[in-house]
Amino acid sequence: MYRTALRNVLAHKGRLLMTALAVMLGTAFVAGTMVFSDTFGKAMQDSNSKSYSDVSVQVVDRAAGSGATAREKSEKSPATLTDATVQQFAALPGAAAARGVVSGFTGVADKHGALIGQAWSAKGANFAPGADGKDARYPMIEGQGPKNAKEIALDRRTAEKGGYKVGDTVRVASNGPVAEAKLTGVFTTDDPVVNSGGTLTLFDRVTAQQLLLEPGRYSSIVLAAKPGTTQDALLGEVKQKLPAGQQMDVETGQQLQDEEQRMITRSTSSMRTMLLVFAAISLFVGIFIIANTFTMLVAQRTKELALMRAIGASRKQVTASVLIEALAIGAASAAAGLVAGVGIGAGLQSLIHSLDDGMPTGPLVIKPLTVAVTLLVGVLVTVLSALLPAVRASRIAPVAAMSSGDQPAGQRSLVIRNTIGSVLAAGGGALIAYGASTGNSGGRIPVGFGAVLTVIGVFILLPLLSRPVIALIGPVLGKLAGTPGKLARQNAVRNPRRTAATAAALTIGLTLVSGLTVIGASVGGTLDKAVTSSMRADYLVSAANGMSLSPKVPAEVAKTAGVTASSPLTTVYWELNGTTKSISGLNADVFDKLVSVKLTSGSTASIAQGQILIDTDVAKKNNVTAGSALTVTYPDESTGQVTVGGVYETGGMLGPVVLANSEIAKHDPEPYISNVVVKGADGATDSLKQALKDATGANPVIEVKSKQDVRDDFSQTITFALNMMYGLLAMSVIVAILGVVNTLAMSVFERKREIGMLRAIGLDRGGIKRMVRLESVVISLFGAGIGLVLGSFMAWAINGTLKSSLAGLTTVLPYGQLLLFLALAGVVGLVAAIWPARRASKLDILESIKTD
Repeated sequence: MYRTALRNVLAHKGRLLMTALAVMLGTAFVAGTMVFSDTFGKAMQDSNSKSYSDVSVQVVDRAAGSGATAREKSEKSPATLTDATVQQFAALPGAAAARGVVSGFTGVADKHGALIGQAWSAKGANFAPGADGKDARYPMIEGQGPKNAKEIALDRRTAEKGGYKVGDTVRVASNGPVAEAKLTGVFTTDDPVVNSGGTLTLFDRVTAQQLLLEPGRYSSIVLAAKPGTTQDALLGEVKQKLPAGQQMDVETGQQLQDEEQRMITRSTSSMRTMLLVFAAISLFVGIFIIANTFTMLVAQRTKELALMRAIGASRKQVTASVLIEALAIGAASAAAGLVAGVGIGAGLQSLIHSLDDGMPTGPLVIKPLTVAVTLLVGVLVTVLSALLPAVRASRIAPVAAMSSGDQPAGQRSLVIRNTIGSVLAAGGGALIAYGASTGNSGGRIPVGFGAVLTVIGVFILLPLLSRPVIALIGPVLGKLAGTPGKLARQNAVRNPRRTAATAAALTIGLTLVSGLTVIGASVGGTLDKAVTSSMRADYLVSAANGMSLSPKVPAEVAKTAGVTASSPLTTVYWELNGTTKSISGLNADVFDKLVSVKLTSGSTASIAQGQILIDTDVAKKNNVTAGSALTVTYPDESTGQVTVGGVYETGGMLGPVVLANSEIAKHDPEPYISNVVVKGADGATDSLKQALKDATGANPVIEVKSKQDVRDDFSQTITFALNMMYGLLAMSVIVAILGVVNTLAMSVFERKREIGMLRAIGLDRGGIKRMVRLESVVISLFGAGIGLVLGSFMAWAINGTLKSSLAGLTTVLPYGQLLLFLALAGVVGLVAAIWPARRASKLDILESIKTD
């Protein structure tokens, strides 16, 4: 039986090719993901491990590293790490040296005034030379380190990106005015920020403290231990000298390195998990192809299997023979997938490096676990997929199965199948509807569980659904394609189970794609409406790094020619009736000129009288309305009463509570300034936009955005996320295409006699091609149509669970995109049918008619 099974694999290798390819692609995705994540993680760990090679103990002032602007932070907390602290730590018995480190945000402009790199990874630090005039942390490859406020040094990659050379004038900015300085040096570094594609600007110590913190203050101190002194011993000495009552983080270099390694491991694990989910989807799609292939092979070998039973083969032996075939295919395909996966891993690493040459690289890491998992997954998926066809093969009666042909399913089995499918689909639909009706995150578990049940139920019902759905387009096929069209429709519904198994692969892909598309369109539309509908202003001026704007910026913007109204949009966090709330501040005199809120009660004019506006969620939670009073707890722990001047619909750019800036300033003179909201005399014009940029000193850190720019930002973010998901789902779509090709090719082999008879009675080769192509298109459209309906339904349910987090969220069906997906599914059907149709048209008439 084993020899027979292996001979069957070799005898039907052409028919098993698509199955092998499907398994290979799925396992290649798995292997590629594991190789890439292991390689990338190892490269990041090796690169970042050098960052703490000279650190025995590090003391970090938390107050200096968090907050709005550097100057504001320094005014709110006393200097804790100073030159005196550095000298005190350097004098410790176990310390060989101690150095103060200044660190903070610093953006660098290129020669066109644009920010180099991303704002979140733009960093500034102090150059701390030793007696030889060099800083071991930043070895200079050109020039020398900065010595005064008019000099800076840049890391090599930043200098290359900006096109700067030693001696050039460079524009830099933190959160204050733009400064121009001479580039005196270009250096290399192992700093993790730079290794990840960020920028690093070095100042002399005095300038760095003045720009990033305050004179005489350090954000951290790094100590090196004397020979023979352990890091833990030095840590103990440092802790005894720490200033009492200050917010300090003290860790050894080994602890910092271990923490960095854990962070890298977590991030790469998250990336691996996400990629493996999509690999699992591809393998799940492949299950339908494998099961369909073996079902058709068993049907085509009915005589052979019956003869084996007749000469003494037991049911177990027949089952084992089919499973051995699956095992051989799975092992060979998984091995090929492993090789392909190594190539995919290498390709992804090269792609990441080409997109950002700052990302670390290293040799490929192929762990034994990767090899084992890839081979095991490939074999298990193939064998389990072939299990049901193998059991069916063992049930072929020795005598009753002596005539070839697929054994029709009994009426009882069909009734049981359809009943189970209906119960699962109905139960899943009910759970989804219940979860969506909750309107909050509590409905996500019912929606998720219901989605699984619904998908399984629909898949079980696909054979039942295929006849009525395909029958709808029967008349259209007949009118457009004549006899080939009618034959295509009949062939598509001849074997509903086979049609369903083929269509299911496309259904999975289209369910996910359409669901993501509908969610993206819904969220994007809601965010766009929430922000832009409440924005009467023409421009928003904000910091690219998300930090607070300097208080000077609103004043400079207000003086700009062409500005008729402007106000800083501030944010503070105060307690209202015992609950901390985000409170937005605007100037009362220009409130109605800059923003628009939909009031349900009260008036916006009330904020000029020191009253607050609250959204409907806050009003409902506190059971208040216009005229009610709320208790406020201010930053200094004092309390007071504030009157509700109006209630507005939840959503928009203002948040849950609004108060006049003049009232906020009474209790918090330095609030966080997120934006300056600007109204122009002539609306949004290029001249006003340029004038606003000039008013901020053409600061590369400050952005000036119109309503359309805000819309584009939301759109780009959502489009990027969707495109990434589409790309990851592409593998499952390819596997689904292989399934269509496989089914058509094997059905052409099954119907050789029928095709020969059609040719004999006058259907030409072109008609045969059209018949096969249209059959493929019908199956593809059927699977895609079901997928679009399922995906849209599930997107509606998911949107229902997001309503509490995103006010005003409604489901938007992007009909254009959904119709495009349906059309592309038809194209997929045409492409998949090219080879089977060509093969069918070339069959010899007489040989086909003689086929047994």
